[in-house]
Amino acid sequence: MKAVRIHQFGGPEVLTYEDVADPQPRKDQILVRVRACALNHLDIWVRKGLPGVKLPHILGSDIAGEVVELGEYISGFKAGQRVLLSPMHFCGHCSKCLAGLQNQCREFAVLGNSMDGGNCELIAVPAASVIPIPDTLDFNQAASVPLVFVTAWHMLVSRAQVRPGQTVLVLGASSGVGIAAIQIAKLFHCRVITTAGDDTKLEKARALGADFGIDHYKQKISEEVRKITNKEGADIVVEHVGAVTWPESVKSLKSGGTLVTCGATTGPDVKIDLRHLFGRQLSLLGSYMGTMGDLHEVLRHVFAGRLKPVVDRVFSLGETRAAHEYLEKSQMFGKIVVNP
Repeated sequence: MKAVRIHQFGGPEVLTYEDVADPQPRKDQILVRVRACALNHLDIWVRKGLPGVKLPHILGSDIAGEVVELGEYISGFKAGQRVLLSPMHFCGHCSKCLAGLQNQCREFAVLGNSMDGGNCELIAVPAASVIPIPDTLDFNQAASVPLVFVTAWHMLVSRAQVRPGQTVLVLGASSGVGIAAIQIAKLFHCRVITTAGDDTKLEKARALGADFGIDHYKQKISEEVRKITNKEGADIVVEHVGAVTWPESVKSLKSGGTLVTCGATTGPDVKIDLRHLFGRQLSLLGSYMGTMGDLHEVLRHVFAGRLKPVVDRVFSLGETRAAHEYLEKSQMFGKIVVNP
């Protein structure tokens, strides 16, 4: 099969389009033909070098395609069935997995990170990872869903316990997590404030349901949030940018508010004044991916059309290097997808 692999860490130039051996599924696996694989910032970090990545390596966490072959132990699926794949790997038998907390499993990993991903034509995965998709969702849309929607759902619903009527500040409206978080907050009838770097992106965010937009290059986020909320602040801040936005995110919270974070795109080192933390009774929550329960729950809303994936641009698998270059420019609104 054709695949894009890295044989060394570095820039987009290390991505190599080449022939590799077809995967041979185990008796407890399903062989899937990849029709679309969406990019994430994780692909950039892995490409540049992360611990635990064995070379050569295939990137790609978000996969949609068709069932090709079923292992001997597999039932309930059929060849040609349209599916998407959970981006999560877990053992399935530890106490955390049995409690439905797969993202706390000691073996928890993400496709395309410590194991080969979907920038290829064929992939073999456990049956638990394979989820049928409706005909209303094309492969590019389906591949744009799993990682970012399960992450945003876990952040807002499972961790921050969002409630109707709250004010939610979503950082980075044009990112995959931002796009998902805006829609999920509106699903819960919240007032949504979001940020982006230009008017076009803010207009697209409003089309998704955002009530207010802040240009983070021209306006100070916390000051605008105070104006919008009559000096009260946001109930929940969805933070995934990191060091650059952290101080403004904390300042944007109301007393008793919750900041939930899942990433550190601009750096992991942040500061917090403990006096503000306990004096204003703030809650700071970490969130990592989500559980299989989260994924199935958010997918019900996606399949029903209440939540919509946004595809920015599609490349062929052979153009994966160009797709990475485009991703690093951060000019997109929505997901970048490659098609084998």
